[in-house]
Amino acid sequence: MTDEPLVLGIETSCDETGVGIVRGRTLLADAVASSVDAHARFGGVVPEVASRAHLEAMVPTLDRACETAGVALDDVDAIAVTSGPGLAGALLVGVAAAKSLAFALGKPLYGVNHLAAHVAVDQLEHGPLPDPCLALLVSGGHSSLLRVADVTGDVVPLGATIDDAAGEAFDKVARLLGLPFPGGPHIDRMAREGDQVAIDFPRGLTSRRDLERHRFDFSFSGLKTAVARWVEARERSGEPVPVADVAASFQEAVCDVLVRKALDAAAAEGIDDLLIGGGVAANSRLRALAGERAAAVGVRVRVPRPGLCTDNGAMVAALGSSMVAAGRPPSSLDLPADSSLPVTEVLAG
Repeated sequence: MTDEPLVLGIETSCDETGVGIVRGRTLLADAVASSVDAHARFGGVVPEVASRAHLEAMVPTLDRACETAGVALDDVDAIAVTSGPGLAGALLVGVAAAKSLAFALGKPLYGVNHLAAHVAVDQLEHGPLPDPCLALLVSGGHSSLLRVADVTGDVVPLGATIDDAAGEAFDKVARLLGLPFPGGPHIDRMAREGDQVAIDFPRGLTSRRDLERHRFDFSFSGLKTAVARWVEARERSGEPVPVADVAASFQEAVCDVLVRKALDAAAAEGIDDLLIGGGVAANSRLRALAGERAAAVGVRVRVPRPGLCTDNGAMVAALGSSMVAAGRPPSSLDLPADSSLPVTEVLAG
């Protein structure tokens, strides 16, 4: 027997319906139903389509998670759910489901922050988080640098995206190159066949003037535009577009900026542990470059396995479990879905 809490987590912030079950820091089930194929023909996530897909997938995904974990819903000690940030309609589906379960089962409810959950999930693979650690979160909607002293309540933003996030830029550049949605995995695969120094694409917010105002912030809109103009120029001249070289050079520009700024922030904060999370953390070049450069300056890097980087219920359950272990008070049943929930609000409602 164990006294560690059994926590069920629900994630519906975008296009994945995720249900995870953890006991303490042990992952028992991570069931995910993705609606990405339904969005592919539109070249991006359609909020209404995502919401409908969550409604249809919620109960089957809950059942699959419980079956995998070998537990009944009555067995869980707490329910955790992503209450924000994310797509409003998609969040509402998960929050409504979690409230219903909490009420029907008489279990405490924890509405948690999606970004903090991307940090907490690493505990399922690598154990307790260092105190403090620097978190680089990179996904379709967010590119953020966070100082994390306590993932249940002490998260300080150091920098964030001021326009396109890294994952969004991957999707848009993939579309330019005729690659499928979502773009990240396809650019990663194509880049392995290309030359990462073939084209000198710009590194956003890295000039001396930019660093004075946006030292730890990110901007990938200019990079996306530079790629578009380069491709258009080739097409106008009748020359073939070297897709692999463009993919590799674009990917290198993104990863260079992400790692450079993360290690600069670590040095400025006196932190020796860097955690990378979010969907783009599955990118093979980002993982390799971060490892190489961090080792050269004595910084330790932690990155969850790729399956835990993308949106999933396990990360929500992991943060919920940390909340229970820390004795945080649960959220109320009036918990709202907040599409713009700030990362400093780790526990909502």
